[in-house]
Amino acid sequence: MMSVRTFSLPRFLVALSRGALVTMTTAALCIAPVSVAGAQSSSVPIVRDAEIEALVTDYAAPIIKTAGLSRNAIRIVLVNNSSFNAFVDGRRIFVNTGALLQAETPNEIIGVLAHETGHLAGGHEFKLREQLAAAKTLAVVTSLLGLGAVVGGAAGGASGLSKAGMGITMGGPEAAMRNLLNYQRTEEMAADRSAITYLANTGQSAKGMLTTFERFSNALALSGSNIDPYRISHPMPRERIANLETLARSSPYFDKPDSPALQQRHDLMRGKIAAYTGGGASVLRTFRKDPRNIGARYGDAIATYLNGSSQSALSKIDVLIKEQPKNPYFQEIRGEILLKQNKASDAAKAFQKANALDSRKSSLIRMSYGRALMLSGTPANLQASIKEIKAGIASDREYPTGYGYLAQAYAQMGDMVRSDLASAEQKYYSGKIQDAQIFAIRAQRSLKSGTPEWIQAQDIISAKRK
Repeated sequence: MMSVRTFSLPRFLVALSRGALVTMTTAALCIAPVSVAGAQSSSVPIVRDAEIEALVTDYAAPIIKTAGLSRNAIRIVLVNNSSFNAFVDGRRIFVNTGALLQAETPNEIIGVLAHETGHLAGGHEFKLREQLAAAKTLAVVTSLLGLGAVVGGAAGGASGLSKAGMGITMGGPEAAMRNLLNYQRTEEMAADRSAITYLANTGQSAKGMLTTFERFSNALALSGSNIDPYRISHPMPRERIANLETLARSSPYFDKPDSPALQQRHDLMRGKIAAYTGGGASVLRTFRKDPRNIGARYGDAIATYLNGSSQSALSKIDVLIKEQPKNPYFQEIRGEILLKQNKASDAAKAFQKANALDSRKSSLIRMSYGRALMLSGTPANLQASIKEIKAGIASDREYPTGYGYLAQAYAQMGDMVRSDLASAEQKYYSGKIQDAQIFAIRAQRSLKSGTPEWIQAQDIISAKRK
């Protein structure tokens, strides 16, 4: 089941998100994040879903390996945003759900991931820091902010914003600004070429990359924006196609299609995202060319559940389970539907089956299983519930929802000290430091000094407020 939470960005990336790189939301993939929660926000709404995370990780794994990076050191993060975009931060690749939904084939997303991996392997984020450090004057920063307003306003039809941005831009030193943007465009082309190499080395087509740039080019043309190519941080889409097409087509894998099994997983992912982000209407739009596609039927079942028709949704998901009895994610959704019907014991069985079928052993599914055990109302299930939830948290320590489940389970057992400690962790990983410290102080009063749990509470109490 998809869940959303906010994720705070480093101050460096927040600054960039409000600057020139925001201009590329209509034109190209970004090395730094756009502001997905409003121009003044410093957080990104993160999506957690076992099925989608597993698929995108599978897409990225061979690319990361051939780039010479450690798979375990790179994390794929899903962002709840409808635009076609991706970016990197440290050792993380952020991918918008909008990109996953709009991409009709796995190869398109694999191309996106290859591009972002090129940024990571090339150390572009750290080099960009050095470039920004060289452009120290406030006037340069002001100019970049103005550019974001100019292009963002033009693409969105907000002429007032565009004019205001031009006014800001006029105040910045032109030469320094152009040098910085030229540097960024150079790195974007380097990441594109690295991506072509990675795809060839892994026996995959670069056709999806060209398809993506065609999409950007068409969107830019439809927007009617008149953009100065020297005032943006990425090359124009047509320029990127011209620079890459010959190289991409020279690969013996250019016409190699995605496997049917991978395409089906991709369709299932798109159906789920469409249902959760836009309901049944979005599912219909996404699969208008093939309404009987399994992804369309999966999305329809989820949309039906979200619309409150749980019994109808259960019937629809059961049909899919008969078709694919070994699909763990169908069982996961079945468990969610049964919880909606207040059938926690039956839901626990579905989650247990999902966990058994899941070769990835997702922490999210395991925590959902523990939650269902807790909600069953059976005292004998509470200890098992805590065991499952804690096992999930052990491999996913920054997931606040898991701590919320744990706090509820301890409260049902009457162990309010550990419930408070779990609540402190939940608040802490949700970014609510002050609330976390209140719960941690309350828990610590009843904990023996120096014990692991006392130290755990102390770490939260001592944390600096952001």
